[in-house]
Amino acid sequence: MGRKLAITSILFVIASLFLKISGLARDMIIAFYFGDSYQAMAYFAAFTLPNMFILFFATGMKNAFVPSYIHAAAENKGHHHFSQIIRGTMILGFVVSALGVLLSPVLLPFMYPELSAQAIDLSVSLSVIFFIAVFLVSLNSVYEAYLDAENKFSLSVVSQILVIGSTILSGILFSDQIGAFSLAYGYLAGSLLSYVIKRFWFIPKGSHKIIGKIDWDELKPFSIVFIPVAITVMVGQVNLTIDNIFAGQFNEAAINYINYAKNIVHFPQAIIGVTIGTIIFPMLAKTIATNNQEGFKKGIENGLMLTLMILLPAIAGMMWLMEDLIHIVYERGAFTADATLATAKVGYLYLGSVLFFSLQNILNKAFYSKKKGHVILRISLFSVALNVALNFLFIELFDSYLGIPLASSVMALVYFFLNLVVFWKTEGRLNVGFLLKDSTKIVAATIVMLLALWASHFVIGAWNVYIRFAVTILIGAASYGLAILMMRTSISKLLLAKLKK
Repeated sequence: MGRKLAITSILFVIASLFLKISGLARDMIIAFYFGDSYQAMAYFAAFTLPNMFILFFATGMKNAFVPSYIHAAAENKGHHHFSQIIRGTMILGFVVSALGVLLSPVLLPFMYPELSAQAIDLSVSLSVIFFIAVFLVSLNSVYEAYLDAENKFSLSVVSQILVIGSTILSGILFSDQIGAFSLAYGYLAGSLLSYVIKRFWFIPKGSHKIIGKIDWDELKPFSIVFIPVAITVMVGQVNLTIDNIFAGQFNEAAINYINYAKNIVHFPQAIIGVTIGTIIFPMLAKTIATNNQEGFKKGIENGLMLTLMILLPAIAGMMWLMEDLIHIVYERGAFTADATLATAKVGYLYLGSVLFFSLQNILNKAFYSKKKGHVILRISLFSVALNVALNFLFIELFDSYLGIPLASSVMALVYFFLNLVVFWKTEGRLNVGFLLKDSTKIVAATIVMLLALWASHFVIGAWNVYIRFAVTILIGAASYGLAILMMRTSISKLLLAKLKK
């Protein structure tokens, strides 16, 4: 069982890495063909609203369905539970999709009153297409959650790669003919293809029935868990929408810089934070099912420290390489050197949100595994209000859209610590000594890495940007790896023991 889980986890990490690289490739296509033009802005503005509900279904469903299905399967009710969830989701997905199509022409002009009529018209049309895709996403979300519950993480990720791959291919083939519409139609086609493949190849026959009577007694308790969890998941996208609305006060390019920067700096979070959270989630759910409270807390502690150990040096390295990174990833085609500098400035200020949202993801899994998503819902809603207030404050102080990413980082810090306090009050204190000791050693190892990068810069600073980038990564990885081994952190010893096993 342990060997099977290890192989599954490795496959999931590989698939997740490929998924995030595919997402980065999509952004590179957008940057190449549209740069910081109004078409890129229209795409980003159009996608923010539908993406709220894409996350509502996709991530929210996984966090709610996995523990509920595991519990139902243990009572030999897995087929019935699966069938009822897919039927209920089909109804909800259709309603959300229809409302989105009808309301996009009203909401987008209201959200971005400063933008040109040309940009708004295009944004509305793209949003309608994305909202049509939301219905398919809602069905896909249940199937992906089922695959996660069965520890088939990589299959779930592969279906998401199909959607991004279709978007990329459509952008390459048709962007010259139909502009940003190529991205929206590609996403819609990919969503349909992903559904068909999961429905007829990935999901076992007889595991569920789509057509049939709805059992409201089965759906009601699930909805009580799902709705708060899904709304909590939406908060991140709501905050990005708020960022875009504030950026729209400046110019169309500001929205592009905000989105390009956030997408690239959150790459480590998507790879490391989400991957660790996804892998430990079924494990946490099983400790709850077996009433293993000690194992539950230990899982949270290890998840937090593992995330910090891998993510902190990645963030520090990204800060050191920010301009080179933006240059290598985006600067070609319609994306200019000036756009690189503007995006890098935004990226520096978003890095704080990467760290604290990744750590928060571990706490979220703890609450979700106990079906207590409602506990953190209030804090999540408070974070939205806090983000708005901080945006007003920092934009006024900076007189620039650079106040927007800073507001997000400060909000993420407050959000994480508030949730940590709530966790300790509701679930009991974690091992503070273990957390402080390992955290201190991880920070020290990261400082050693930065000193090594600083020293090497005197030698490699004038080298070709691609060679300098690669050598810097090797030096950073080697110096941090040696430092963390010498520090002998508990989490590194545990990780090495697991890898050896």
